[in-house]
Amino acid sequence: MTQDEIRDAMFGIIRFALGNETLELSSKMTAKDVAEWDSVRQVMIILGVEEKFGIRLSSREIDSLRNVGDFLTLINAKTNATS
Repeated sequence: MTQDEIRDAMFGIIRFALGNETLELSSKMTAKDVAEWDSVRQVMIILGVEEKFGIRLSSREIDSLRNVGDFLTLINAKTNATS
């Protein structure tokens, strides 16, 4: 997958988990920026990402995520995304 395809898929997972298909997302966005983004929805996002991309995220990796961009970087690295 390309980085753009990964971004689009991840944004879709986030929108689905938050129940907002029109949510505007950016790399700098954090859970604090979205009222509906609670711990349950965070788990839904993580599980969705693991399933979609066929990867497993460790607790340490999850704890290191500070924003959507960090999450994308991690997915890109674990899937060896192309430009």
